[in-house]
Amino acid sequence: MPGLKQLAQREELMSAGHRACAGCLPMTAMRQILLSAGKDTVCGCTTGCVEVVTTIYPYTAWRTPFIHNAFENSAATISGAEAAYRSLKRQGKIDKEINFIAMGGDGGTYDIGLQALSGAMERGHNMLYICYDNEAYMNTGIQRSGGTPKGTATSTTPAGKVVPGKQQYPKPLTDIMIAHGIPYVAQATPGYPKDMTDKIEKALAIDGPAFMNVLAPCTRGWRYPMEESMDIARQAVETCFWPIYEVEHGKITITRKPKEKVPIEEWLKRQGRFRHLFREENKHIIAEIQADVDRKWEWLLKREELSQS
Repeated sequence: MPGLKQLAQREELMSAGHRACAGCLPMTAMRQILLSAGKDTVCGCTTGCVEVVTTIYPYTAWRTPFIHNAFENSAATISGAEAAYRSLKRQGKIDKEINFIAMGGDGGTYDIGLQALSGAMERGHNMLYICYDNEAYMNTGIQRSGGTPKGTATSTTPAGKVVPGKQQYPKPLTDIMIAHGIPYVAQATPGYPKDMTDKIEKALAIDGPAFMNVLAPCTRGWRYPMEESMDIARQAVETCFWPIYEVEHGKITITRKPKEKVPIEEWLKRQGRFRHLFREENKHIIAEIQADVDRKWEWLLKREELSQS
């Protein structure tokens, strides 16, 4: 896999001048994705932050073929493009190797687009689906999604005296994709760019469907200073809230194990969306979140051990 210096020398396929917020980690993720994939790539993206800030008519920030899709059908569209490409190759009308990447935020992936994603993976299309998970519907007003953490204050789960934020834990999307039995599944974050870009290249090299869930913090929705985005992403890994790992043909490898696991409250207290949890009457929720993180981390360690034995 190329190092970061080698990647930095490649052509930038996401142009400057897009309309993303300063400190936007989803756009950092897009740069890393395109540097890894190269120009012979067809990208599809659902409606959402990334689509809106990069394709305001009549401009585009994409230097690859790009298809804007409705919330529910990015995976369906790209699976259709990949099927057409295979047909053209069989007919001898095209011989170029092309990557196919479908993308969506957590709203367009965990929720609205889950059926199309599941169908594309089950059919076995040779494509990569990447979810850029900023943990809410950020583009339309910071509403809760199936990926929003427990206790989060959003516009549809406001923190009040009776209900202190979202009551449910996030949907286990990565595990749902693992259960499809596809060749490659991974979690990553642009906070660890070498880990992420290596996984993208590996996912694209595999013959068959691949899925990556990428934690991409949002300075507006998470309520932290914009210059802290990369550190917030890294700390999510160091707390084990967002483990980074890969699953190749059922074999699990955790690609970063913190030397000392950071308590989850250290991560939560940096984000305004969790400010209400530090009131005395809500502190039990922090303990519940910590217990859930610990349980899932220990289970992931056990699964890694079992899958490699």
